[in-house]
Amino acid sequence: MKNWFRSGTPWIWLTGGAVALCLVMVIGVVGLIAVRGLSHFWPAPVIAVEIENLQTGEMRRVLGPISRTETVPAQVAADAGNYIPEDRLDTLVTRYLFRVGNRDQFGADFVWHTDLGMREFEYPAQVLELERREWGNFYGYPEALLVDGEEVLTADHPDFLPGLKDLVERSLVLHDDIRQIERGEVGEINRQMEQLRRELRRLDLNDVTGMARTEEEARVAAERARLDAEYDELRADLDELYASTRRDTLRMRMSDDRTVSIPLAQVVRVTQPNNMSVPAKMVEYMDRFWTFVTDEPREANTEGGIFPALFGTVTMVIVMSIMVTPFGVLAAIYLREYARQGPITRAVRISVYNLAGVPSIVFGVFGLGFFVYFLGGNIDQLFFPEALPRPTFGSPGLFWASLTLALLTLPVVIVSTEEGLARIPSTIRQGSLALGATKSETLWKVVVPLSTPAMMTGLILAIARAAGEVAPLMLVGVVKLAPSLPIDGNFPYIHLERQFMHLGFHIYDVGFQSPNVEAARPLVYATALVLILLIIVLNLTAISIRNHLREKYRSETD
Repeated sequence: MKNWFRSGTPWIWLTGGAVALCLVMVIGVVGLIAVRGLSHFWPAPVIAVEIENLQTGEMRRVLGPISRTETVPAQVAADAGNYIPEDRLDTLVTRYLFRVGNRDQFGADFVWHTDLGMREFEYPAQVLELERREWGNFYGYPEALLVDGEEVLTADHPDFLPGLKDLVERSLVLHDDIRQIERGEVGEINRQMEQLRRELRRLDLNDVTGMARTEEEARVAAERARLDAEYDELRADLDELYASTRRDTLRMRMSDDRTVSIPLAQVVRVTQPNNMSVPAKMVEYMDRFWTFVTDEPREANTEGGIFPALFGTVTMVIVMSIMVTPFGVLAAIYLREYARQGPITRAVRISVYNLAGVPSIVFGVFGLGFFVYFLGGNIDQLFFPEALPRPTFGSPGLFWASLTLALLTLPVVIVSTEEGLARIPSTIRQGSLALGATKSETLWKVVVPLSTPAMMTGLILAIARAAGEVAPLMLVGVVKLAPSLPIDGNFPYIHLERQFMHLGFHIYDVGFQSPNVEAARPLVYATALVLILLIIVLNLTAISIRNHLREKYRSETD
């Protein structure tokens, strides 16, 4: 046994077991997130069940899919507001969380019910699930389609569902047209009007008087009149489109036999889950997930998609990488190759190491005070005085968030690059010098290319940390909702001064600030899964580049 311990075999097994345990834990966590997140998009069956109130004897009909099921002590259910007979308080009961939807009618779209007094589950084929822009999902029995208040199709007509989907598709096209006009053409008019306001403000700041001011004011007035006329035309087009969206309605009957008319302009998707085959559900599943990735959020981020947050995260990481890589590499090269190794250099190196341990929120406070208020405020004073008091760069935005994260991850890049430079054999340096190359040529043409894999390692670690940071971003640019992307057709096309959305902050907001916790729960898992996959893709891309560089310079040195 003593010889066995001396051989080191136990430590090899211990290390292997620890690695295996870590892998199992990581795979388990990612698997849990994937199962709970991806299951949200599957068209769940809609259940209709009658429940007897054991206290009053009244019957209530509930309609909706089951979101969760759990077995709890009866006393726990009683404390939660469910009536439990006294002779059943010492037993276990099963309770179901029904997503009844219809929040505008019922007040809450998630309701707990115990199995006491519950009848058999039914799965009516004619039940419709409507995904709406507001008030969450609607579950009910269709009765008729109405156009301009007149019935055109009843629910028992064989063309009812195809006709309904066609009208919903029409409303979606109209909605896209309205959004294009409001955000595109009307937004362009507003931008030009703001530019004209700044031109008049610039006249005041430059003390322009006389004929030059009169001519400029006349030109601005004529341009404003032209823009006002264009806006009036767009306003008329919008009024016509809005009137078209109010044309179609759907009459539905709820579980309590009340009839409700739903404007199709508020409907995003129509499905009949209980009447769908498995292949149809798989197609619907993929379409819902694709919509989740490519659409904008709705309903306080508890509905819709995450594309603005996904786009903002990728853009921020790319901008951060562009800024942190040259500064980190140059700083490491100076500390390793040029700086005299003395007390000052050691103090700087120790400071860099300690900087890696500073809490990220401290970087956020520093970024807000120095980058946003000091640098951004002075940039506004020097280059955008006509826009004040509305700040341009003097407010949190994408550029300041990226710069703050670049400062946060700078120590990682410096340390990795220094380690890569230190691993280059001295014989390679000596051989280059012996062939007549200068120290500078040896460094930039031999040493630095050979250390690029280590630089890429630092960049990989920086990307992995920056993509998941939330605390500093809350202070320097990220917001709850920013559906307009920081890229458009107006010069300079990439607007780094704008605020943006981030997947990490989106998870925090949906998980802890949402007014509808049950509706937000699956979206938290789904967004977390997308963030994990994004980090994996970014890291794999950087790793592939690093491996390519490593093989390239290895073959050259061989």
